[in-house]
Amino acid sequence: MPAEWEPHERCLMAWPTRASLWGPHLEQARQEYAETANAIAAFEPVTMVTAPGQGEQVRAACAGAVDVVELDIDDSWLRDSGPIFVVDGNGDRRGVDFRFNSWGEKYLPYDRDAALTSVLLERMGVPRVGSDMVLEGGAITVDGEGTLITTEQCLLNPNRNPGMSRAQIEDELRRKLGVTMIVWLRWGLDEDEDTDGHVDGVCTYVRPGVVIAQICEDAANRNADLMAQNLAILRDARDARGRPIEVIELPQLPYFDVGGVEIGGSYPNFYVANGGVVVPIGDHPLDADALAIIRSAFPDREVVGVPSRVIAYGGGGTHCITQQVPRG
Repeated sequence: MPAEWEPHERCLMAWPTRASLWGPHLEQARQEYAETANAIAAFEPVTMVTAPGQGEQVRAACAGAVDVVELDIDDSWLRDSGPIFVVDGNGDRRGVDFRFNSWGEKYLPYDRDAALTSVLLERMGVPRVGSDMVLEGGAITVDGEGTLITTEQCLLNPNRNPGMSRAQIEDELRRKLGVTMIVWLRWGLDEDEDTDGHVDGVCTYVRPGVVIAQICEDAANRNADLMAQNLAILRDARDARGRPIEVIELPQLPYFDVGGVEIGGSYPNFYVANGGVVVPIGDHPLDADALAIIRSAFPDREVVGVPSRVIAYGGGGTHCITQQVPRG
């Protein structure tokens, strides 16, 4: 599996659809998705999947560099319901179709999202590789050199693969994604009940041997202990090439109000595009400091923030709603 900073052909997204999830914020969610797509389209082409009949609405909201495809979908978290791409030594791509069970059957129905990977791969002309294991793209981060980082909270949750042991899960990750070293953090963010602790909310690779990791300086916040446990694991870990993992600490952990509900944000939940990094922000006093840290981690890329308060309300961030397609 290539690292996210390797060259992309395009980015895949899907238009917000599940009204019961977004409630009165559905139109604002769609606006934030459009702003995210337009920001990414400044760096690389974007394909937006939308439910049948919504194509004109999406085209009106998005820039010309955003292609619109009408397909049957349940909602808009394509990082998790879409394909995960791998590339062989000849540069030929495959799309891995892990099972999708709506994060432990939290949101029903999900049959259309579960079938989406196969449909997309056929349209793209990319061969499909199936897997019987449940896995969401937001549950993993890779360095493109054989190292994968995940969380025990998510992958070992009994609502994912109750019939598989940790060793069996590792074996399937090695077979399907070509990784050789798996680093198990313990936790995602305490607030991340929707995905049961996806790693892309707390830790992500920024280049070989280097990750950005969420920490929490407020001792009264439950995340302080959880992130400290993750940090200790990262500092003791070695990657697939035997290197210690360098950790860039990101202490900014924003909370903001959406319709009277306090929502936690996640700055590490960014998307690395061709020449750019698109970061979820929330018109929060911590935005500037977080963007500065991310810019220092990507000195050769343009770092831009996109409004993502309502996306956080829905349960994710920029990374959660995108999926890179590597160049073949």
